[in-house]
Amino acid sequence: MILNISTVTYISMSIKRCSEPDCNKGGIVKTCKCLEHGGGYRCSQPGCAKHARNGYDYCVSHGGGKKCNETGCDNGRVYKSDKCISHGGGRRCIETGCNKGAAYKSDKCVLHGYGQICNEFGCDNRSQRGYNKCVTHNGGLMCNEPGCYKSALGKRSRCVIHNVGKICAKPGCYKTAKGTSNKCIDHIVGKGVKTQCIEPGCNTSAAPPTEKCIAHGGGYRCIEPGCNTSARSKNNKCVAHGGGYRCIEPGCDKSAMGATKKCKKHGGGRRCSVSGCKISAVDNTYKCVAHGGGIRCPNCIDWIDSRSGSSKYDGYCCTCFKRIFPDDIRSNTIYTHSKEIMVRNHINANFDGFIHNTPLYTGGCDCTHRRRIDHRKLIGNTILAVETDEFAHRGYDPKDEEIRYDDVYMIHSGKWIFIRFNPDSNISKIDISDKLDKLIETMEDCITRIEREENTELVEIIKLYC
Repeated sequence: MILNISTVTYISMSIKRCSEPDCNKGGIVKTCKCLEHGGGYRCSQPGCAKHARNGYDYCVSHGGGKKCNETGCDNGRVYKSDKCISHGGGRRCIETGCNKGAAYKSDKCVLHGYGQICNEFGCDNRSQRGYNKCVTHNGGLMCNEPGCYKSALGKRSRCVIHNVGKICAKPGCYKTAKGTSNKCIDHIVGKGVKTQCIEPGCNTSAAPPTEKCIAHGGGYRCIEPGCNTSARSKNNKCVAHGGGYRCIEPGCDKSAMGATKKCKKHGGGRRCSVSGCKISAVDNTYKCVAHGGGIRCPNCIDWIDSRSGSSKYDGYCCTCFKRIFPDDIRSNTIYTHSKEIMVRNHINANFDGFIHNTPLYTGGCDCTHRRRIDHRKLIGNTILAVETDEFAHRGYDPKDEEIRYDDVYMIHSGKWIFIRFNPDSNISKIDISDKLDKLIETMEDCITRIEREENTELVEIIKLYC
């Protein structure tokens, strides 16, 4: 059969477009507008202008659409799935061992490649798309108002303060107005319940489903008997009782720190910024206590061996507090190295000229080191130093000890003989009087070798009962 093209009739179908000016999207039947401009059925919740899900009177946020089939879960199903994202619905990350949901238009989750961490040192926040910094560190679109460095709202070119028309109508409030309302979440009234905390003088938002903020007991609380701490996220327990994300290390049930998925013990959270140090950083100092992190004692803060301050001693370290305020009642309870004093008295009874626990300086030297040595004496060109290692210095970092040797050598570039003496009886089970006799015998031998110039090494370390 031969088709005569001249007899074919073409039917032109007219597709309705959105009635909003300059919008070329398809208009929804009976409304002549696209979804973005209010077309289609809207959510029945008072004050909500979101699109209602097919076959339902509400949007997803207010209960519309099909629900996850997991028992007790009210979250909406993910497209082409019978579960929500939290329970395994939708596409998953392709990284081995990861069961998180894949990010939009990606085959990986946010943690494994979709998006990056802010490149600002010590920041764990997610960087804005197309930028290498988070919102806090000026990532993303910035307000185009001259002299303003705040983040722009969404696809707008102005921040919340300069975005006229979207500010809360409450006088003196510059927060963003929510949805079709002219007020922010702190001043809006919805569902017949005021969202601001009902406690007198509190301006914080109430935590659903209560009328109070979290600080005043609002929100979901831990279900453990006698515990009134806030429950974490969708969990029904607080962090102390197992709520929130846990450390991924096998057998560890401690809380994960930030976006690291591990607890502090297993490497989670911020670590010390000093090269080679893996200890947790203190607060926002990016260093551990050993490397100067945390609050430092104001008296020794400029010393190379400064110590952490303590609120118990008004911000001072215990050593400085005892020296500055000897008459304070708290100084009576500070440990005073009684074993070190005992060793000092025994050395002074047998030798002359040993200096006890005093910063080491050399004549005419403008050195800033303030290293202290328990007992020392300069003999010829050699310093004989005795260190009382109470508790075998088990809490000391070996790397710090090595740095300490380097520092004192920079002060005195002659020869050194260190005697590391442990007076504790719990290690060697030897009586302290016998240990002290052995110390005196070793010191006499060292003095004899120094006087005869038989010590040839620049630094010699002798350990007694360590």
